[in-house]
Amino acid sequence: MAPSRDNLSAVLHKARDLRLEQKELPEPGPQDVVIRIHKVGICGSDVYYWHRGRTARFVVQSPMVLGHEAAGVVETVGSQVTHLRPGDRVAIEPGVPCRLCPICKAGRYNVCPAVQFCATPPVDGTLTRLYRHPADFCYKLPDHVSLEEGALLEPLTVAVYGCQRAGVGLGSRVLVCGAGPIGVVSLLTARALAAARVCVTDISPSRLEFATGQGADGTVLIDGASEEELAGRVVAALGGPPTAILECCGAAPSVRMALQAAAPRAKLAFVGRGPPDMDLPMVTIAAKELDINGVFRYANCYPLALDLVASGRVQLGPLVTHRFTLEESESAFQAALDGRGIKIMISVHD
Repeated sequence: MAPSRDNLSAVLHKARDLRLEQKELPEPGPQDVVIRIHKVGICGSDVYYWHRGRTARFVVQSPMVLGHEAAGVVETVGSQVTHLRPGDRVAIEPGVPCRLCPICKAGRYNVCPAVQFCATPPVDGTLTRLYRHPADFCYKLPDHVSLEEGALLEPLTVAVYGCQRAGVGLGSRVLVCGAGPIGVVSLLTARALAAARVCVTDISPSRLEFATGQGADGTVLIDGASEEELAGRVVAALGGPPTAILECCGAAPSVRMALQAAAPRAKLAFVGRGPPDMDLPMVTIAAKELDINGVFRYANCYPLALDLVASGRVQLGPLVTHRFTLEESESAFQAALDGRGIKIMISVHD
């Protein structure tokens, strides 16, 4: 196949100003690959950038290509790349650290101060026909794993890391707060890691119904009841207090309810993004000896996520409820903002 000369890209100039533009054709460095992007999932951070021009401390100050949940086909390889070749189908791990600092050398490269992450200002993302990326952060997909599943490895990897931070394992009673895409993949991952029971909470009955279809043992609708009453419902659904909690919505009342429900010495992983400051029951945290662990992306989790999908232990296909083309990117982001379905996927190449 002749190299493409088309590099149409979805470029965000400021909040609500998304333009389709041709970008310069990338050339691989010695340790890079150029990938013909096929599938890109829309993440909540992408929606925040599109809608507000920022997420948390990251602010769009110059034009930036959106997208970081991506998979595609290798088109060209750098001179020093030996494990990939043109035609290989790959998933892209979007965060590339410096590899040299003490944090990277300790294996926690997700919090490297110099990490470059796709679609995090000012770094361009993957909603583009052709994308250059370091080859060692690309993972070859087995033939039976689709490119759509390859793109979904990124949110699955968030869930894998969250489960690690929450101590999910054999026999765990797991509470997942929030039934959006990250909450659902956290449910799937907890089940794959041999959790005994998983309960999911949300404000949306339809999302809880979807979670039930994906294997939740119980669900609790956040319906205006007191935090104490909701905590009691969670304990009843799980048959006991949760020993591992994945907080995937970021709402302060949800966090407080989860801490109230928690078993002594339980672990809570903060996966969702909420307000910068939060009132929490510190006496409860101290008296129960609860561990509260932050989650910032992931580190060293892509191989495990890929294995979960390749082995069939996690089925990602049902998560994709809406599909758009690159030319329909504006409509895709609006659908995500409106909360339609669970996961929205953009096809850059069919």
